[in-house]
Amino acid sequence: MYTAEFFRSKLGQAALASVAAMTAMIALTSQISMTAQDINYGQPGSSLPMMVELA
Repeated sequence: MYTAEFFRSKLGQAALASVAAMTAMIALTSQISMTAQDINYGQPGSSLPMMVELA
């Protein structure tokens, strides 16, 4: 059951912070579209685009 007291606890506040961080990350990453033209923009001499995954 839902109780408003949960969001006053430390666990509830951490849950809200986590949801806010995930929402912000989705909003920021959805604005980035990586295409081959975008990758070659920073390296005009490169004929083969390379995507690097940052973990």
